[in-house]
Amino acid sequence: MILPEPVVVPRSEHGISRKQFSPNAVKVLYRLKDAGFEAYLVGGCIRDILLGIEPKDFDVVTNATPEEIKRIFRNCRLIGRRFRLAHIVFGQEIIEVATMRGHHSDSPKGNNISQASDEGQLLRDNVYGTIEEDAERRDFSINALYYSIDDFTVRDYAGGLAAINARQIDLIGDPETRYREDPVRMLRAVRFATKLNMQISPATAKPITQLAELLDNIPPARLFEECLKLFLNGKAQENFTLLREFGLFKYLFPATEQAIIDDTDGFVLRFINQMFANTDTRINEEKKVTPAFIFAALLWVPLRKHAEQLMQNDNLFVHDAYNVAMNAVLSDSAKKVAVPKRFTIGARDIWHLQLRLDKRSGQRAYRLSLQPKFRAAYDFLLLRVECGEQELAELAAWWTNYLGRDVNGQKDLVKTLDERPARRPRRRKPKRKPNQS
Repeated sequence: MILPEPVVVPRSEHGISRKQFSPNAVKVLYRLKDAGFEAYLVGGCIRDILLGIEPKDFDVVTNATPEEIKRIFRNCRLIGRRFRLAHIVFGQEIIEVATMRGHHSDSPKGNNISQASDEGQLLRDNVYGTIEEDAERRDFSINALYYSIDDFTVRDYAGGLAAINARQIDLIGDPETRYREDPVRMLRAVRFATKLNMQISPATAKPITQLAELLDNIPPARLFEECLKLFLNGKAQENFTLLREFGLFKYLFPATEQAIIDDTDGFVLRFINQMFANTDTRINEEKKVTPAFIFAALLWVPLRKHAEQLMQNDNLFVHDAYNVAMNAVLSDSAKKVAVPKRFTIGARDIWHLQLRLDKRSGQRAYRLSLQPKFRAAYDFLLLRVECGEQELAELAAWWTNYLGRDVNGQKDLVKTLDERPARRPRRRKPKRKPNQS
């Protein structure tokens, strides 16, 4: 693949100012330049500024190798196997610096090392090259825009400016080949489309459904990171819809997709859509969101279904059945998306509390309200009611009332609960005496 000559936009025409960049990113650019290397800001930060979006991340590309970068910056650490990167650390901010990528060859030369799987997926990608080659190796045209610290021009190597004007997500090169190189690009196409309010171009969209199964070749830990980007960017509901439309969601959460298919009254789809809508609202209002809640909601119906099967087939008590089901559902899910333990523990707590929220007498309500994940569990209960579990409406209203009162009011509410007529105990059937004949 050979790209046409770049469009070079002079400083007077692109309207980008260095004042819009992170001061630390500018420091990195000038220090690389002063050391005799080429240095450019590239990708998302340039794209976002041109779209009128405030950039958050500033990525630098250079012809210096990772080892040369490390010698220039004492505050540098090298990361990555598949492609070696340099992170320049300035307190809480990290400026990522990548060496310009080049084309692969059958015989590695020096540090130019690459390795691909039988499906065409790149396993190692430490191949260095020129800025032209680097542009050809980028995924989408809107990410192949370079800002030069040398002459303050913007260089467009793959029609990124035209794609921005057309509001389209276009892959650079043959879409099928590029997806096979890195199947995660299918997820990135979805995320960029919703984040930037763009459409995925027909040519870029066409192979996705056919190649969606390639996500099975991606390490589950990497897919977890991609899920965070999809579900914690304020566009989770739109991303969920597009993931299902392209047949990608079932390769991330197969049990959840099957639950949606099997559902007869639409509860599962309402539940997940509403959860993502609520998540988007909280993120856009800059409120805290825990991934534990998202994964607890995504796996709730598969969990409940499995627990009910255990109670019916194995005669397990409710708590025992749910404990066994939690282990099974989380274990199966981890084969696709490896959720870290700190979040699975939180999901378990939310699930456990669903079984305990109706235990409110005496000091139980107070003790439950002190649980670390109580608020998340209470929100989970409200979500269930909102999406159709009306049998829980009275319980949810009681907790809402309880949480809205002061300590004395809470005690009065529990006292009223304790004074309700007790249920008559169920008579136990007498044990049959053994036959003594």
